[in-house]
Amino acid sequence: MRLSVIIPALNEAASIAETLGDLANCLAGCRGAGAEVLVVDGGSDDATREIAVPLCDRVIEGPRGRARQMNAGAANARGETLWFLHADTRVPPGATAVIEQVVASGREWGRFDVRLSGRRPSLRIVERMMNLRSTQSGIVTGDQGLFVTRAAFDAVGGYPDIPLMEDIALSRRLRQRQRPTRIGMCLVTSSRRWEQDGVWSTILLMWRLRTAYALGADPARLARLYRNRATANDEASPAQNRTS
Repeated sequence: MRLSVIIPALNEAASIAETLGDLANCLAGCRGAGAEVLVVDGGSDDATREIAVPLCDRVIEGPRGRARQMNAGAANARGETLWFLHADTRVPPGATAVIEQVVASGREWGRFDVRLSGRRPSLRIVERMMNLRSTQSGIVTGDQGLFVTRAAFDAVGGYPDIPLMEDIALSRRLRQRQRPTRIGMCLVTSSRRWEQDGVWSTILLMWRLRTAYALGADPARLARLYRNRATANDEASPAQNRTS
């Protein structure tokens, strides 16, 4: 299986090296089959690109915005299977072998369970809710390491060009073909957003945004609400960077 790992990044100098280091170990057995790691930078003004260059196969300059960056990565990828990861997500050894088994069985797409990096007991509740929601709904979010065959990704038109909820929109399209395969192995994603913004306030915000999107709200308006919240919290805690 030729696998292309696609990582959208924006100002991720603090975390990108650890993510790429994990991937190097995870992909060690796949390199002979043509596995590759692509970092798609959306215009970072920190050292993200410089750190990533020696640790991945290619750094691609893409238009800012997760959907556009991931589509740019897919357009430049050589693999028959695409694996989309956040720049602050840690992957366990053996993850690629499981993806290969799933795809070889005829499944088109899937996701991993997720664990948040922090130690707060409330975060254990959040991660269980995320995994249960995805299992029941067939909707996969970016934290869960969505993987998909190139054929299925192209058939549904890739990520829609919207500034927020692109992962939900893609999941809906793919779900019409088949439900995602759940891999119980956990990816570990940074809990910085939850800890910076407050666990329960973040839950309420995300459910508010998702409910509004489900009811037909314009993703551009929802993105503005999300950015306004992020800006307010960044001003309160300027040392923290946020994902793209």
